[in-house]
Amino acid sequence: MLEVRDIHSYYGKSHILHGVSLDLKEGEMVCLIGRNGVGKSTTLKSIMGIVKPQQGSIRFHDQELVGLAPYEIARLGVGYVPEDRRIFRSLTVHENLLMGIKGGKKGSAGEGGWTVERVYELFPRLQERCNNKGSHLSGGEQQMLTVVRTLMGNPRLILVDEPTEGLAPLIVKDVLDMLATVRKSGVTVLMVEQNFKAAIKIADRFYIMSKGQIVFSGNQAELLAAEDVRKNYLEV
Repeated sequence: MLEVRDIHSYYGKSHILHGVSLDLKEGEMVCLIGRNGVGKSTTLKSIMGIVKPQQGSIRFHDQELVGLAPYEIARLGVGYVPEDRRIFRSLTVHENLLMGIKGGKKGSAGEGGWTVERVYELFPRLQERCNNKGSHLSGGEQQMLTVVRTLMGNPRLILVDEPTEGLAPLIVKDVLDMLATVRKSGVTVLMVEQNFKAAIKIADRFYIMSKGQIVFSGNQAELLAAEDVRKNYLEV
């Protein structure tokens, strides 16, 4: 579904990504983990076209993404959930969801595609808060809203940046449960997460980053068995 090959990305003259390669298959939840400042968020931004890779290839369903604008990549079926959430704080939950609707392939995220009614059925907490303004939501509810608002565009793949950062442990569980529900609905998920204990609960496969490079690739069992890797790169 997604093939990232040897991408090099920069911020000005600073070389951030040094030949990053990774793959996602349809229906997977893959987690990119590592310490702060190693290039995880830059990898997502490079896939989304927010940062322009200077070298390498990013193919989504055999369509080359390098060189496309973010809105063009979104139209192909890629959704992006930024770390800072960026909900419309002055709008209600319902209005935020309506703002997420855009031209897309209906049914690409399951039969009939994503609708407000489907969102409320799967995530009743948002229905309970439907008339609340974004500024009145808790951090966990804001995170849920920004993910689901992205789904309203009917993406086939969503890129989720640090979904549990700054959240209390009980709220982290709610957000992880929500992402598991999204995955079960048929949407492929590439998630950046620093919280190893959170990531290991829901992801199928893992890539570990260090200094702008991938240093480990494996499934849950392989990561749990790789004690030296976790100690050296994750501090766990």
